[in-house]
Amino acid sequence: TPLAERAIAAVERGRTRIRPEQWENVYFNWMRNIQPWCISRQLWWGHQIPVWYDAEGKGYCAETEEEARAQAGDVSLTRDPDVLDTWFSSALWPFSTLGWPDDTPELKRYYPTSVLITGFDIIFFWVARMMMMGLHFMKNVPFRTVFIHTRVLDEKGVKMSKTKGNVVDPLDLIGEYGADALRFTLALAAGQGRDMRIGPSRVEVNRNFATKLWNAARFCEMNGCETRASFDPAAATHTVNKWIVAETARTASEVTRYLEALRFNEAAGAIYHFVWDVFCDWYLEFIKPLLNGTDEGAKAEARMTAAWARDQILALLHPFMPFITEELWARTTAKRDTLLIEGKWPQLSHLPRDESAAAEMRWVIDLISGIRSVRAEMNVPAAAKVALVLKGGNADSAARLERHRDQIMTLARLASVDMAEVIPPGSAQFVLNEATVAIPLGDVIDFAKERARLEKDLAKAQTEIGKIDAKLGNADFLARAPEDVVDEQRERRAEAEALAIRLTEALSRLG
Repeated sequence: TPLAERAIAAVERGRTRIRPEQWENVYFNWMRNIQPWCISRQLWWGHQIPVWYDAEGKGYCAETEEEARAQAGDVSLTRDPDVLDTWFSSALWPFSTLGWPDDTPELKRYYPTSVLITGFDIIFFWVARMMMMGLHFMKNVPFRTVFIHTRVLDEKGVKMSKTKGNVVDPLDLIGEYGADALRFTLALAAGQGRDMRIGPSRVEVNRNFATKLWNAARFCEMNGCETRASFDPAAATHTVNKWIVAETARTASEVTRYLEALRFNEAAGAIYHFVWDVFCDWYLEFIKPLLNGTDEGAKAEARMTAAWARDQILALLHPFMPFITEELWARTTAKRDTLLIEGKWPQLSHLPRDESAAAEMRWVIDLISGIRSVRAEMNVPAAAKVALVLKGGNADSAARLERHRDQIMTLARLASVDMAEVIPPGSAQFVLNEATVAIPLGDVIDFAKERARLEKDLAKAQTEIGKIDAKLGNADFLARAPEDVVDEQRERRAEAEALAIRLTEALSRLG
């Protein structure tokens, strides 16, 4: 039919792309082999079928009753009580929601849209019909790209079904964890060609992420971090601020690149990592001494830099978590000219990347992380403050240690920081660039008992790995076991192996 032919041609000529590309063949197969379809439904809602019948049962198809009467002449007519199936209404969605048939500003701005995300099972029912209706009524395709996601499974990778009792109701998840948490969970799971596993525990993790974001914004607000139009991030002078400006710009570039490539899970993962692991866990902790200090210039720069980075985060996160980001955008102390949804996407590629600042902050983070790992692996009490001795450090390391002494001592819970040429006895050790980091623990833990505990835990982990390897090496087990059971064994092996590596490293640090 002409409707189908135009919709086929639009995809063939690249006006609309379907990704991953293999789904184009499904689309073409449906469109080139259209079969008769029952269009009537006995429902309360829908577009009523535009057909009127006379007493003899003859039908008159028309846009209005007046047109039908003009066709039928002077006879009594009764309209068909049925409605068209739901896909007729859904086919109008790309433009009917924007004010069509009126020529509204929203219709001009948002039609055609950029990307439609949907499931493979409604390529013909919905995607094809939107294409046909858009080309017919609007004379243009409704979207530039169609992204087809894979199946949504339960947390164990099993297809949802009522008989199995594993169906997850999105409304229940939204009620418990919020719509943003569910959206972000789906985005993180939406790897191309990979089924999505969804369940309460996964959504809860991203509810916690939303809470982390909220608390970070509150921290900025309580510490006077206000957006200033005059602030130039490229002019930051403090090392920690240069670093976060470059990290923000790098993240914006990464998220943009992933979104343009339709790699939504990687885009979501990149912003998640930056918000939680960089901005919250490190940058906000690093600037606390500046915000509480007496240097007004350093305090002002930290406030403006934090506010700027927060605003970029809200913009980058908005497609994934629109509700909380819009709320935080409005709640900040700055006077906003527009809603966040109407704002500009971050374009930060012009900002400089100070390699010296990046190297310095990486060194500080690695040092603190290493100390924290030693404390955790050696069962050092959380309240106990320990000493730090840096052996063999060069002038750069000594300068970094001095510049960031306060942050290092606070975040690593240290009693003292020293440079030395001899490692104290009873020290746990790790290497940082050219230096050896030593943490004397002889007065804090019993080395013999700690070594025995680590060796026992390592043997247990290695035994677990051996048992799992025996299962995974059994062809009969692989052939008979359900896929989710095999996947669970592989996950358990990966966890056991990671534990064994950590325990081995801990033993090596005992010297």
